[in-house]
Amino acid sequence: MRTPVRALATTRLSALRNLGILAHVDAGKTTLTERILFATGAVHKRGEVHDGTTVTDFDAQERDRGITIFAAAVSCDWDGHRINLIDTPGHVDFADEVERSLRVLDGAVAVFDAVAGVEPQSESVWRTADRHGVPRIAFVNKLDRAGADLDTAVASIKERLGAVPLVVQLPVGREDGFTGVIDLVRMRTLLWDGDTRTEGPVPEGWSDEAAGRRRLLEETVAELHPDALEELCAASALSERTLVRALRELTLAGDAVVVLCGSAYRNRGIEPLLDAVLAYLPSPADMPPVRGTADGQEQERAPDPAAPFAALAFKVNATARGRLTYLRIYSGTLRKGAWVRDAASGRTERVGRILRVQADQHEEREEAMAGDIVAVVGLKTARPGATLCAPDAPVLLEPPSVADPVVSVAVEARLATDTGRLASALARLAEEDPSLVVRSDPETGQTVLSGLGELHLEVAVEKIRRDQDVEVTVGRPRVSYRETVLRGVSGLVYRHVKQDGGAGQFAHIVLDVEPLDEVGFEFRSTVVGGRVPQEYARAVEAGCRDALAEGPLGGHPVTGLRVTLTDGATHSKDSSEMAFRSAGRFGLREALRASEIGLLEPVAEITVTVPEDGVGGVLGDLAARRGQVSASTADAGTAVITATVPLAELFGYASRLRGRTQGRGTFTTRPAPLAPVPAAVADALLAR
Repeated sequence: MRTPVRALATTRLSALRNLGILAHVDAGKTTLTERILFATGAVHKRGEVHDGTTVTDFDAQERDRGITIFAAAVSCDWDGHRINLIDTPGHVDFADEVERSLRVLDGAVAVFDAVAGVEPQSESVWRTADRHGVPRIAFVNKLDRAGADLDTAVASIKERLGAVPLVVQLPVGREDGFTGVIDLVRMRTLLWDGDTRTEGPVPEGWSDEAAGRRRLLEETVAELHPDALEELCAASALSERTLVRALRELTLAGDAVVVLCGSAYRNRGIEPLLDAVLAYLPSPADMPPVRGTADGQEQERAPDPAAPFAALAFKVNATARGRLTYLRIYSGTLRKGAWVRDAASGRTERVGRILRVQADQHEEREEAMAGDIVAVVGLKTARPGATLCAPDAPVLLEPPSVADPVVSVAVEARLATDTGRLASALARLAEEDPSLVVRSDPETGQTVLSGLGELHLEVAVEKIRRDQDVEVTVGRPRVSYRETVLRGVSGLVYRHVKQDGGAGQFAHIVLDVEPLDEVGFEFRSTVVGGRVPQEYARAVEAGCRDALAEGPLGGHPVTGLRVTLTDGATHSKDSSEMAFRSAGRFGLREALRASEIGLLEPVAEITVTVPEDGVGGVLGDLAARRGQVSASTADAGTAVITATVPLAELFGYASRLRGRTQGRGTFTTRPAPLAPVPAAVADALLAR
């Protein structure tokens, strides 16, 4: 009897895993990815980050700097399953790469340093995964390091992330003596000697501790899982089958996180981690149908190869092979030569080639189906976040959010003859990375490149120099200030009347402007009696949004205000949406000039790690930079200082910190909410 096609598709989806590797800088993500590829036979020689020989850090800048900058996709096979894996950056400046990757992944492995535990960027990517509802398992790495401690790292996961850790392994040995793990689920010991792994029963000297930790695992699971509680009460223990099923269901629901441990560098703990990926993380078949809209109606697309095609573009990259558009296919089947529609723009393009991606290597395929992550060649306009669908079955999926840029530099070509090439290079950069914004300053005429941090911009400029062979001159970075309403106005009347011989323009509006407790803009209309029709009220809102582009203080964007349209009047012939949009724009500008306006600046939370003897100098430097210290801890001769510092004061901080600490100090930053600029500083800024 022939197996139905739908049953075959479900089996195929169940044997697929799409996961990301998430962590703070230097936690060992790329080394772990390299060891996974080696353990699965995808590569036959282990690469090393410090040698610049890893598969996923293939870009020249990544190898020079020793960090992951661009999310890289690879595939491998393990125990009859196909694993599509994305190695994501750990530096906060490239958090947008993580955001776009998590939008299309089904699960993730969060990597933590066994010495440092949860670090600032670990926390950020964890919250991003929470927002996207991505199930995770945790891998505590670097157990062979001095000071490594699994229990301390697990405690930080519980305290800083608010997660319920379910530790399923017990390390055998400490620091340099770490040789393997005891599997608490199957009660077996796994030991590694180089690339050789041996499996055996729990040693007698470890049996009591292993039994105690297994009991603690069972009790914690039973508190969260009703079936496990019922079995534990009836039999006083959990069977391996029940425990595995409960761990999987708790992981998929996001109620707990399974914790494994090892040392990626020494190749210890990789195989059990791969087994855990298959056992606990979801396949595309486990995921609910993706939701989208079509003609204003909500639609669902199930992960079915026979359904209409729908995919999300999450990365665009220009290579020697052409313009690669990376897709996560949610439903349907994509075949080479097929026509697809960009749901947002309505443009239809032909897919020239379909590629299975192995970092910078590619393998051509004739088709790709629901659940696959592939790259396609031939799409000229699709950008990251675009929905691609069947032309006869349109659907628009929610795109990943894009972080607002906070740091800017003025860029210009060193040679006038390279100006056109620089403009093309910048346009390509902005197309590949939505968090990079290119604009022309209307006051100075300069080309301004904005991004998420100094390193982000430094990498972008270096990419232009290397890839396009254009020498670029870079000006001092400038931060993006905002203006906000401190005290508003009520009942501001604005009449827009224009008569130039043809059809006239007439709009009469009355506005109230007041501060908003949060960053953003809110518009509402309380007009009654139809004095301002709804379509004209929407035009007033559009005009008000136009006016937010430049504030009255220094021409900075305006945020943190609520505008209420309270009254107005129309003319039977001369009123139009254009007239009311103009009234909204000019009326709000006039209202802002009459309001009390303050200046806001972007702020970063900075975590500085320094030797204890360098704390005084670091604290003094932070105070000079208008920093506000929120926490300071010391342990084993090392101090960790957390503070909030205006972004404008952080330029050049890396060099200053290295100088003050003889190169031993490190720091990380992450965005914090906008903060008011002190009056004296604001006066100095506005006087420039």
